[in-house]
Amino acid sequence: MLAYVLGRRPDEFGLIPDEEGFVRIKDLLKALHEEEGWGYVNFSHLNEVLLSAPGIPFEIRQNDIRSADRTAPDLGISAREPPKLLYACIRSRAYPHVHAEGIHPSSHPQVVLAADRVMAERLGRRIDPDPVILTVNVRCACEAGVVFEPSGEGLFLAGHIPPGCFSGPPVPREKPADTSKPAADNGLSRPATPGGFPLDMEKAASAHVPQSLKLRVEKGRKIDRKRFRQEKWKREKPPWKN
Repeated sequence: MLAYVLGRRPDEFGLIPDEEGFVRIKDLLKALHEEEGWGYVNFSHLNEVLLSAPGIPFEIRQNDIRSADRTAPDLGISAREPPKLLYACIRSRAYPHVHAEGIHPSSHPQVVLAADRVMAERLGRRIDPDPVILTVNVRCACEAGVVFEPSGEGLFLAGHIPPGCFSGPPVPREKPADTSKPAADNGLSRPATPGGFPLDMEKAASAHVPQSLKLRVEKGRKIDRKRFRQEKWKREKPPWKN
């Protein structure tokens, strides 16, 4: 499977090898997970094959991987002309910017376009759960100086697609700023912490505190609550004792 994906038909899986034939490992894993029965494959499985299997069909360099068989025909070199329409995928949150500035490379050094909308949607779901698919007018782009380079079967690369040379869904409108006046608090301020209340420092300072309690607090002694209540009762005699 790896020999076929990396060495023979990377374009069939939406993979674009660089000049040395390397593709990013995370892109390879995303492509494999889209195939039935290959969703379990992770980086550790690639290392297991690399260390144990005879006739290793690939080689790893840091975060990149390529086929070990370099005799396979290079599908990236072709004289095919692009069709009239190509499809590009972008992240949905980037659509307003792309609509105004054009399509620029993001996850790949060049803009990746597909001749098949299904393939474009497949590539789009690798970067965004809900991607935006744009339809590129090849003639308009060529007149603007864009050069399309084929990469395998049905994939093309371009440096930039200017505005006006592609179409897509309506651009989402920005939410208007909330200009409503804040509600009056009627002189009441909300406590900073839930369940709390603002403390009036003047009232707290004027509250009567027994001198014995003040001395104990200043000296760091433990306060005997029972004794404090008894002293308070002695100070405040009931009227019938007077």
